[in-house]
Amino acid sequence: MSCEVETSPRFVRKAGRILRKHPDLRNDFEGAVEALRQDPFQPSLRLHPLQSYLQGLHAARLSYEFRVVLVLRIKERRVTLINIGSHDEVYDDSGDL
Repeated sequence: MSCEVETSPRFVRKAGRILRKHPDLRNDFEGAVEALRQDPFQPSLRLHPLQSYLQGLHAARLSYEFRVVLVLRIKERRVTLINIGSHDEVYDDSGDL
């Protein structure tokens, strides 16, 4: 299943800051985006639904420390990236979404 991957303006800003601060994540980031494009349910992404105030969103693993929070629109075959950061940053920060 192939999906279209889109980004929110907030995601673009945060991704730019994180990749400048952690250039070693660039390959992981590009690999994760490509994996989401090919099939968001690949086990390597460790995609899982979120709960509480993040219900309706999903998270995928970028690396051991970093997560990508996203919205999956499977019916439309679209993935929207909305937040990126360390585990704690993403889950503390996402209340603003």
